[in-house]
Amino acid sequence: MARHLLARLAGAVPTLLLVALSVFLLLRLIPGDPALLVLGDAATPESLTELRASMGLDRPLPVQFLLWLERVAAGDLGRSITNGEAVGPLILDRFGVTAPIVLVAVLLAVLVALPLGVLAAWRQDSLGDLAAVAGATLLLSIPSFWLGLILLLVFGMGLGWLPVVGYTPFAEDPWAALRYMILPVATLALVEAGVLLRMVRASTVEVLRLDYVAHARAKGASEARVLARHALPNAFAPTLTLIGLVLGNLLGGIAVIETVFTLPGLGRLLVDAIFARDYPVVQGVMLFVAAAYVGVNLVVDLLYPVFDPRVAAG
Repeated sequence: MARHLLARLAGAVPTLLLVALSVFLLLRLIPGDPALLVLGDAATPESLTELRASMGLDRPLPVQFLLWLERVAAGDLGRSITNGEAVGPLILDRFGVTAPIVLVAVLLAVLVALPLGVLAAWRQDSLGDLAAVAGATLLLSIPSFWLGLILLLVFGMGLGWLPVVGYTPFAEDPWAALRYMILPVATLALVEAGVLLRMVRASTVEVLRLDYVAHARAKGASEARVLARHALPNAFAPTLTLIGLVLGNLLGGIAVIETVFTLPGLGRLLVDAIFARDYPVVQGVMLFVAAAYVGVNLVVDLLYPVFDPRVAAG
């Protein structure tokens, strides 16, 4: 296990380096001068030259990239161009907003998709199965931002049950924080539940056709025992991989939902930094998201043998 963990960590290094290089180069291709954005239209050529030099933008691109990598290796992601804040603490602060929403949404999606997917597979081609598949397909077809806007209109502006926009930290008012989280969590959970339900159903249908399931039924095992002891654990193994992918994607791609619900999370920070040409923040956020994605998938790999003994045996 330790050797496998070290091998995966070593394999993640080239991935993170490739992400860092790609983000660094793509940012430099975006039109716009960060120094001009900071100083405004009234900036003089002398002040622009001085600010570019202080920001290190006057050096060749390979030198800029290597200097940034050197600081990253030392644990320093730099400082924001727009407000001068340290990028590392800024990312962690915004991640504290994004992480609870994503984790709770994925957990709720799993709790909904697992039983519905298993039951749909058990009653394959029945009315309930067709309804589950149709509902999952509908959820997959709805853009998350559109679903979020509909929930805002219905439960926020129409019924007035929940706040429409804003955010309150848990430390200040836990109840208000929960109220602000309900709609974004519900939006993400509904969309991802459709993805997971289809995977659970397909995996369970395949497992229920295997010989050991027929053998368990022939020995007199009840359908509940067959589903709980034989079908679900084996069907959950491929679903676990999808959960890891969903979790990683949401950590990096929640910007749309955070924009709809005006949440000061990691995705909103990234969008604002791109518009401001804030190179250190964009580079830091993308590198952090890539590291989180790699970490999530590493955890999934370590958990996989728990649900699929064949992996552990191999």
